[in-house]
Amino acid sequence: MDAVIIAAGFGSRLRDISDSKPLTPVAGKPLIELGVRQAAAAGAGKVVVVTGHEAERVEAYLPELSAKTGIAIEAVRVEDWSKPNGYSVMAGASRVPGDFLLMMADHIFAAPVLAGLAKVGGADRGVTLGVDYRVTSPLIDPDDATWVKTDERGFIAAIGKTIPEYDAVDCGAFLATQELPKAIAAAISEGKQGSLSDGMQWLADRGRAATHDIGSDERASWWMDVDDPRAHELAEAQAPVMLSEIYG
Repeated sequence: MDAVIIAAGFGSRLRDISDSKPLTPVAGKPLIELGVRQAAAAGAGKVVVVTGHEAERVEAYLPELSAKTGIAIEAVRVEDWSKPNGYSVMAGASRVPGDFLLMMADHIFAAPVLAGLAKVGGADRGVTLGVDYRVTSPLIDPDDATWVKTDERGFIAAIGKTIPEYDAVDCGAFLATQELPKAIAAAISEGKQGSLSDGMQWLADRGRAATHDIGSDERASWWMDVDDPRAHELAEAQAPVMLSEIYG
């Protein structure tokens, strides 16, 4: 299994801390390093990093990171990183032959979250999204979260930042098949802008978007979107647990 990490965006809400979100340090470690190490710990043999904003700086760091971690890392650049994140997903997926873990560069996780997600693929789905039913968790930014409404099977009925009803929140980690980039392309052809959520909804409408409940144990199922100074401060507080899991 491979992993794709999306690291192309501008990161405007973190600009007071760092001008490159993937290189923003948490406990002295760049977010992209934490993501690569967490993907490897979940079983990924290769990591594809999709770059865009500050691409040269991020790409220049990857050979050092690969040597330091012993993990194969490949960069693929999206020239127009202002486009929706679905374009980054399609670019990253083009470099892997089969199923892959999909992660965002600004998300960090308790180790069991990704390890559990990596094991739940199946022929009945084109993608499986890690979801958290603790929608009022203080680690979640409700103004920036992507919400999920599940159906009676636990599959996705609706997904988006502004859906009127929801029962879970998107954790920013996916076990994807090659159906996902095809779904994003299909959504674009139907007039959608090309976000990852557009592709997810396209699959959901066809009963192909499953979920994986990450659980409720506070130590084993925490996750964070490190997207602004408040979240960065919270991440620094979580860092000792995370670093002990991935560095030993």
